[in-house]
Amino acid sequence: MRILIVDDHPIVASGCRAVLADEGEIEILEAADAEDGECVFIVERPELCIIDINLPTVSGFELARRILERAPEARIIMFSMNDDPAFAARAIECGAKGYVSKTGDPDDLVEAIRAVGGGGTYLPTAIARSIAFAGPTLAQSPLSKLNAREMEILRLLSAGKSLSEIAWLVQSSYKTVANTSSIMRQKLGVKTSVELVRLAIDSGVA
Repeated sequence: MRILIVDDHPIVASGCRAVLADEGEIEILEAADAEDGECVFIVERPELCIIDINLPTVSGFELARRILERAPEARIIMFSMNDDPAFAARAIECGAKGYVSKTGDPDDLVEAIRAVGGGGTYLPTAIARSIAFAGPTLAQSPLSKLNAREMEILRLLSAGKSLSEIAWLVQSSYKTVANTSSIMRQKLGVKTSVELVRLAIDSGVA
């Protein structure tokens, strides 16, 4: 099986190699950002993609969207330092078949690869339980009100990107991004972009 790992920290790919050493014939492909990741996917067509959410420039959510737009059958596992169930919910919403926290058990990654590589889905037990039983708690999280595209735009705003820059990065129009920013402010009950960015930082999006 060929696996594409998209992460801007080389140590992550090295760690994945170590974890997967006993998993038979696996070829690891690497990319450090969404642009390179998309190019490698187009050329190599790996059987599985492991994508970090917090990539430079655009996020793993946006890369997953681009890959799935090109190849709806693509099998994607989202990888993140954040174990907030809202992030896992957004990952599944954008089409990923699995979600693994970098702070979790290394065996979670192996199990995710086996499950998703075999055509199934995977969430670590703790995260799946949090989503299933969070109820009002998950609903109270600001992130639960946003879809994957809105979270991507919020992350880029918090990184100091202008609306024009964001439009170029997410391959959309300025008007669409501006409208999305306005909708997010309404959803989150804030009036200014400064308040929006502060909320993003407090929620771990930035």
